[in-house]
Amino acid sequence: MNRIFNISKSDASELIDLVYKFQYQNNVVYQEWCNHFNNTDQYPFLPISFFKSHQVATTNFEPEIFFESSGTTKTINSKHYIKDLNLYEKSFLKTFQSFYGNIEDYCVIGLLPSYLEKGNSSLVYMVNKLIQLSKHNNSGFYLHQYQELASSLQKLNETHQKIILFGVTYALLDFAEQFPMALNNTIIMETGGMKGRKKEFTKSEVHEILKDKFKLKEIHSEYGMTELLSQAYSRGNDRYYCPPWMKVVVRSEEDPLEIKSEGKGIINIIDLANLYSCAFIATDDVGEVFEDGSFTIYGRLDNSDLRGCSLMLV
Repeated sequence: MNRIFNISKSDASELIDLVYKFQYQNNVVYQEWCNHFNNTDQYPFLPISFFKSHQVATTNFEPEIFFESSGTTKTINSKHYIKDLNLYEKSFLKTFQSFYGNIEDYCVIGLLPSYLEKGNSSLVYMVNKLIQLSKHNNSGFYLHQYQELASSLQKLNETHQKIILFGVTYALLDFAEQFPMALNNTIIMETGGMKGRKKEFTKSEVHEILKDKFKLKEIHSEYGMTELLSQAYSRGNDRYYCPPWMKVVVRSEEDPLEIKSEGKGIINIIDLANLYSCAFIATDDVGEVFEDGSFTIYGRLDNSDLRGCSLMLV
């Protein structure tokens, strides 16, 4: 575990290869998938849909917990069985602090009503842990108590307290419409999630609305999903940046074995924090990877299931 989170550019290829061999030998689902491909010098990426139909696990273990995708009412949800929660916690804490600094400097607020109501959300688990570690009296979750949230934000703003507000998209839009205010010391972290509840906006439209209502220069975004134990963050330019143990590449829609380290295509992800599930995931997101390893998301494949967290196009 320590080697994963202390990975350097010089040993990244070796470590990725070690994880691949470990998972090929100890993950029946991944091994069977890999065996479909002959003489490929690329690591086979497991279709993300396998988390809906299979228990994707490396080694035999009794899971500490499982995370479940939000989905919509008509979809089958993905399940990610977790052998070691320490892996997830170390991943999201180290990533958060590398992008935003010490968690104790922040009041952490979660506006994630649908995820809280459904349960088994990896996002709720992460935000709850950040709330605990922030040790701030006003840190916490809000369901639909917009008046209470507005009062709390106004008081915190007056004291110049740094705030980070993780919010599902539709709830942020509802809150912004009802309680527009200047949030000078607040990072709005939009996590996706329209749930088909209102008119669909593009991500850029959402961010323009939120910037206007909250008088902010930028809206931040988190790119994460049930099937990954790592996250990427955007500080407002629609470009997501990964931690060192997470790598994004693109595949061709015509030939899924045609993998490129940069350019446009369908997003594939190597997430070494997925040590006990599968580190090589072929998503249904369409995007672009840039020379520095950052990426942007343009939308989703037309034939993929709608996911609660991804009903928007950029």
